[in-house]
Amino acid sequence: MAGWGDLLGYAAATLTTCSFVPQVWHTWRSRDVSGISLGMYAVFTLGVFLWLCYGWLAGAWPIVVANAITLSLALAILAMKLRWQRA
Repeated sequence: MAGWGDLLGYAAATLTTCSFVPQVWHTWRSRDVSGISLGMYAVFTLGVFLWLCYGWLAGAWPIVVANAITLSLALAILAMKLRWQRA
């Protein structure tokens, strides 16, 4: 059974990861990427990737799971920004 620390980690991971779902959904439906900063999402996505690597190396599964999902969501937003931004 998971300890309190892991349960706290999974709860935090669930909340922070789920917070990206509305942005991905809204961006996909509206195709409006004008309010999304390319620089911020590029740096953020790299940071999430590094957190994923850290979690993997540390064997911290709440960090691995959360950041794997968050990375896919952040990459989706970044891809939409790159595809739909106006020149």
